[in-house]
Amino acid sequence: MSAEKLTAERLFTTYFRNYYPPHLWGNLEKLRSEDANPGKNPHIFARIDEIAEAFARLAPEVLGAPDLVLDYSDASVHRLGATITREKRDAWISNRHTRSTISELIWHGTLYVGACVVKNHGGVWQVRNPLWESLVRLTSKAGTGDLWIFGWWLRSFSDDEIDQPRLADRYRTHVEVPTFDADALPVIAPPDRRMPRLAKVRYDLLYKHLRAHLPELRDVGEDFPSAERFTELGFKWLDFVWLGGGRMLLMHGPTPEGVHLFWLDAKGFVKSAFYPADAFPAHVVETDGDKLRVIVSIQGQMQVHEMLWWGA
Repeated sequence: MSAEKLTAERLFTTYFRNYYPPHLWGNLEKLRSEDANPGKNPHIFARIDEIAEAFARLAPEVLGAPDLVLDYSDASVHRLGATITREKRDAWISNRHTRSTISELIWHGTLYVGACVVKNHGGVWQVRNPLWESLVRLTSKAGTGDLWIFGWWLRSFSDDEIDQPRLADRYRTHVEVPTFDADALPVIAPPDRRMPRLAKVRYDLLYKHLRAHLPELRDVGEDFPSAERFTELGFKWLDFVWLGGGRMLLMHGPTPEGVHLFWLDAKGFVKSAFYPADAFPAHVVETDGDKLRVIVSIQGQMQVHEMLWWGA
């Protein structure tokens, strides 16, 4: 292939176009919306399982990762995503004998990842023809949606994403986070407990603040930013919001670059998020049932970031 940027669209055209009937090529939306198994034929679902199983068995060798364990766990999707590298992709492309490896990995991998959603999270196959176009319908606290996993794979092999673990990121965002059993988290403290703003932000003052107002939280956790990194962020102030009936504490505040948020549970730091934002007007954090909204101004335009309260 030429030095032209390898986009997801170009991957699709190069490696998959010839497998589509000509009369459907110009109407892919129709293909992707039509149920190819309206009678719920069990043999078709069994065929999907067979392909996923073959992928789990053969992919470690193809990917040059003999120790890769594909056991249908969520963790296996993260391990799988980490094995996809630019070096391997380019080597397959440059060798005419291995160019088909990319298409085989993408479409068999699509069914494997889909099978993980079905087995672990109650996803339901929405069969399409060809099979790699099949969707997985997932119902969670975020609602019901159809996951186009084939698209995840195409993008993960593109120049824009080949150097990033975006397959695992999408799986986490669209599968693991929405289906996470947040109600099973222990309550840290009563949600009506007042957590006053920390007006002067220093690492040592944060510890004293938490010790005074939240003695139940013994530590912020090993993965919380170091004292040096915390100082570098340059918080102007920190506010605190209870989430999930006291199951998580959200720390948030403005820095010169934007807004940082930290989620803590009973064991300490869980995750963080950052949103670029103007210094004025100040950002706003709102809760609404299971939803959390972060409202920021970017170049004078208000933007709303909505997620489940346990984070994206």
